Order: sequence, then structure tokens, then C-alpha cells
Amino acid sequence: MKSSNFSALRLRVWQIGLLAAIFALWYVLTKPGIIPPFVFENDSQAAFFFGEPDIIFVRIWEWFVTQADIYMHLWVTMVETVLAFVIGTITGGAVGMWLALTPFAAAVADPFIKGLNSMPRVILAPIFAVWFGLGIASKVALGVTLVFFIVFFNVYQGVREVNPNVLASARMLGANQKQLLKNVYLPSAMSWVFSSLHTSVGMAFVGAVVGEYLGSSQGVGYLILQAEGVFDINTVMAGILVLTAFALVLDWAVGIVERRAMRWQPRAGSSKTVKGGI
Repeated sequence: MKSSNFSALRLRVWQIGLLAAIFALWYVLTKPGIIPPFVFENDSQAAFFFGEPDIIFVRIWEWFVTQADIYMHLWVTMVETVLAFVIGTITGGAVGMWLALTPFAAAVADPFIKGLNSMPRVILAPIFAVWFGLGIASKVALGVTLVFFIVFFNVYQGVREVNPNVLASARMLGANQKQLLKNVYLPSAMSWVFSSLHTSVGMAFVGAVVGEYLGSSQGVGYLILQAEGVFDINTVMAGILVLTAFALVLDWAVGIVERRAMRWQPRAGSSKTVKGGI
């Protein structure tokens, strides 16, 4: 076995071991007689506040195997996330490219862009629910507002930081504006876009789940909200674990796309700073 493979295998073993230790500690601390009386008034309070891992995993098993009723909710959350990610990436990239290439328009829009970016976009969720209803549209709209500015700032910065020597050489060779856009500006901007993909898809996911949590009739966020309404902490924790696993799968998928698309640029974006926020 090669040393690199051995190192990767050892890393996975340590990660799985740490995860198992966390769940083992969680299981032990939520069992009667473990928590000291000065922390909780009685033994059952620990399980009430933090849930019980064995019951949580049973609930997840019921969702995916016994009852198999979570797939519809996962599908809704996935559709909302993908739509928000795609729309936010396209619009943010287009606006970022346009403003980077038109300095006057960028100067006019600068205070408005900064003001909108500084706004906590999560507070827009109730407004979007009123405008678009409790369906998928309001969740997508919230996700788009989170993704847009991340992609916008990265594309804007990427175009503005085009290597001046490359740009001058292309112009000396007779490249027109369309050719510069295709062969110089776009490749530069795309490297910045791909460097922010992980953050962008994470924000799209946050927008979908927060929108479901604040008002919806479907989605994993809706399941968590329903469980909180009846103080079912085990179902709440089960929903959180499912969402965490789902987010890791999305991040893994984005990583595959990034590696394949950026093979021409080794370790693209390793030193770039992703801008934007909630």
C-alpha cells in the first residue's frame, strides 16, 4: 500500500473514531445516573434537552426504511437548494461581470450593493413568504439572496484582477472585446467562482432550510419545526443529523465538479477569500 493511501486511510479511521466517540459520549451522558445532580434536577432532563442517540437513530431508520416518508421532504429541500444555487450563481456572475467591465455603472451601484450586502438576508424570509407564498418559490428567493452576493463579489474581484500583462498581450494580438471576454475575463472570473462554490451551495442550503423552518408545508426544515412544536427533541436532533449528512453530500458533489472543471488550474482558489454573508 502506498504511503499516501495509508495516510488517507489512517485519516478516515481517525475521523470515524472521533465521530463514534462523540456519539458514545452523547449516549452515556444522556443515560440516568450519569449527569451530576447540580447540573440537572433529575436524570430525565438530560435526555429531554439533548435527546437520546439510540432513539434518534431509530427515528432516522423509520424515516428512511420503515415508514420511508422523508424522501419527499428531502427532494423538496434538494430542489430548493439546487434552484437557489443555480439562479444565484448565474445572476451573481452576470451582474459581477457587467459591473467589473463598466466602471461607471459600478461606481453608481456601489453604495446600493454594499447596503444590500450588509442587510441580514434571513429577515427577508417572512417577506418572501408573503410575496411568493409558502411553496418552493419563497425558499428559492431567500437562497438566491444568500448566493448572489458571494458569487457577485468573487466574479467582480476576479475580473478586476486579470493579469494586466495577459490583457495587454491579448490586445496587442488584435483581440476584440468579445474575444477578451471569452478568453481572458471569463477564465479569470471562473476560477474565483469555483473557489466560492462550497460557500455558495452552503448558503443555498441554509436559505432553503431557514425558509422551510419559518413557514412551509414540506421539507426537512418543516419536519424539524413540527417536532419542536411538540417538544420532541429526538425528532429535532434526527432532522439536524439528516440535514448535516445532506449538506456533506452536497459539498462532496460540489468538490467533484470543482476538481473536474478546474483540472487546468492546480489547486485553484486556495488563496482566495470568499466574500459575502448572511
